[in-house]
Amino acid sequence: MQIYLARNNQQAGPYSLEQVNQMLANQQVLLTDLAWHEGMSEWKPLGELTQGKLYYQPEGHTPTTTPFTGLSKANNQQQALPQQELASLGRRALAKIIDLAPWLLAFAIPNIAMNDSQHAQMMAVQEQFFNQTLTAAQVQQQMMEIIPQQGWIAMFVYIFLMLFVQAMLLARTGQSIGKKLTGIQIVDDQTGDKVPLTRVFLLRSVVVIMVNLFFIPIILSIIDYMFALSEKKQTLHDKLAKTKVVVLKK
Repeated sequence: MQIYLARNNQQAGPYSLEQVNQMLANQQVLLTDLAWHEGMSEWKPLGELTQGKLYYQPEGHTPTTTPFTGLSKANNQQQALPQQELASLGRRALAKIIDLAPWLLAFAIPNIAMNDSQHAQMMAVQEQFFNQTLTAAQVQQQMMEIIPQQGWIAMFVYIFLMLFVQAMLLARTGQSIGKKLTGIQIVDDQTGDKVPLTRVFLLRSVVVIMVNLFFIPIILSIIDYMFALSEKKQTLHDKLAKTKVVVLKK
């Protein structure tokens, strides 16, 4: 049996029944992908043929001599082929480093707003902290008092603008600045299509940022990327948002 598959109006195949079942098991093809083989009058989703299972075992198939004429009813259905190359951890890490660089400026803005006297006070507070004469809570309180209000305002305005720019980029292209420079893209882990803003930005970015504010960022990042050692190379925040990162086709 020769089986043809289609996704996004792009045809692939033919494949043998064994190849299709192997690709289903490895999630290289999805239940939303369309399939056609001799004996079928029209294209149907694989999930309909397999009754929701990751294994296709046709019953009562009657071969016909009807020639294969291409995609008949695939145009108006949501599909999911061809296979996309998953981005490597190294490539993703490089994109992350590039994305972090502009954020470092946010922490420098309050220092820029301080005068010489305030800088001296800040250094004194830091020295007391290193000498363990001040607790972290006391240091935080004194920093709030030393840094001028305009410094805090400028920092929060900058953070808001950075979040807005990142949200727009992710919503339109599935790419942050770092991902654009490294040629990778965030897509839906099932369909391979563009991801809605609520998932690609709110779940993957904002939630992660908020969690990092309350826990140790380095440890969380290590745990997060340990999940990417799996076959699908999904980090913890990928699993949360149901996304994956793929290499962008040129």
